[in-house]
Amino acid sequence: MNYMFEAGFLGTRAPFFMDFVTLIVALLPFLMLYIITLARKKHYKAHSLAQVGLFLVSVIVLTYFEMGVRMGGGFLNFMKGSSVSHDYAFMVLVFHIIISIATLFIWGYTLLRVKTHLKNETHKSYGKRTFVGVVLTALSGIWVYLLLFVY
Repeated sequence: MNYMFEAGFLGTRAPFFMDFVTLIVALLPFLMLYIITLARKKHYKAHSLAQVGLFLVSVIVLTYFEMGVRMGGGFLNFMKGSSVSHDYAFMVLVFHIIISIATLFIWGYTLLRVKTHLKNETHKSYGKRTFVGVVLTALSGIWVYLLLFVY
């Protein structure tokens, strides 16, 4: 597991695992947007399978990320190389965590309740909430990355 802490590939102070996770998180809204277009084109089975697959990949990436953060010494250790105020970075991190956890629960709930939601507009509205949450998670995750490893 030492490879996780070798130099990343984005040219910053970040370790490999942080670059990898940030790249995946940055791509997530685009992948989800493509999956939404599958439903709009009435490819419901492909939409369903892709949503479940993307959710599972996201949970695996989140687990990998959490392992790396814990093994890497946590927020305070990653904050050492940053010139940004600890309090400011911490507030952005808390915002990111709240948004990402809420999104994960809404996304999971939507997947679990899809059969009952398909009979009305609930599925579509929860899908929109999930997409907005994924976009906010990606943007805030990139923001945290920049604060910790670029500035």
